[in-house]
Amino acid sequence: MSEDIIRIENVTYKYNSVGEDSQLTAIKDINISVKKGEYLVILGHNGSGKSTLAKLMNGLLLPTRGDVYVKNMNTKDANKIWEIRETAGMVFQNPDNQIVATIVEEDVAFGPENQGIPPKEIRKRVDEALEIVEMSEYKKHAPHLLSGGQKQRVAIAGILAMRPECIILDEPTAMLDPIGRIEIINTIMKLNREEKKTIVHITHFMDEAVEADRILIMEQGKIVMEGSPREIFSQVEKVKSLGLDVPQVTELAFELRKEGIDIPTDILTIEELVKALC
Repeated sequence: MSEDIIRIENVTYKYNSVGEDSQLTAIKDINISVKKGEYLVILGHNGSGKSTLAKLMNGLLLPTRGDVYVKNMNTKDANKIWEIRETAGMVFQNPDNQIVATIVEEDVAFGPENQGIPPKEIRKRVDEALEIVEMSEYKKHAPHLLSGGQKQRVAIAGILAMRPECIILDEPTAMLDPIGRIEIINTIMKLNREEKKTIVHITHFMDEAVEADRILIMEQGKIVMEGSPREIFSQVEKVKSLGLDVPQVTELAFELRKEGIDIPTDILTIEELVKALC
């Protein structure tokens, strides 16, 4: 059994509502563990609590009740917070909010410089990180001239250069066009499969969840479904009752079954559907 890199134990998180004494509960008594090397996708529509959960995992928010551990370090321990954020790096929805420098390679170097890494090692890390996200040829470019997908890859390289073991991506494709989305999904899969990074990917795009090891679905601050992509998406009606879609090809297979065509319920890719029909 591989070890847990993140453990969330009985966590509740409440936001203070503006101008009122009332509190809004965003996360309700959640327990999750993320295994080292796992590719976990967290799904849910807006307001389900998934972005709050991401921020709790990296210590940007502290639980109202319960505890979050990153490699056995409690996020409430102020002395450990930088070590926690170096272990679990975070990539946000809008890459413009994460880009700080006017040249790509300087932007990627920003994190390691703040960690106090020696210049020679920084140079090596920057080159490696840009190579992994396939942005080496842009290292002398100005980030603001890049496409959305390229900017997001630079933001990911900036996190990679800090050598985190886990990368938490909070809706990293929400602001991208379809080409940018494909670039980022391919990058995420490469980080997990080749670089052996633990990935927590928060999204509301169903087709981005197909390659995950495990999916959690959130609704009103709770986890309402958990399982492999096949286990989750074969329950088309249940997923739809939560206001979410299933991947298009799974939906097509579901409709074909309703018409009496005998094909499996757990189809996730076009290739599988073609094979089943032929």
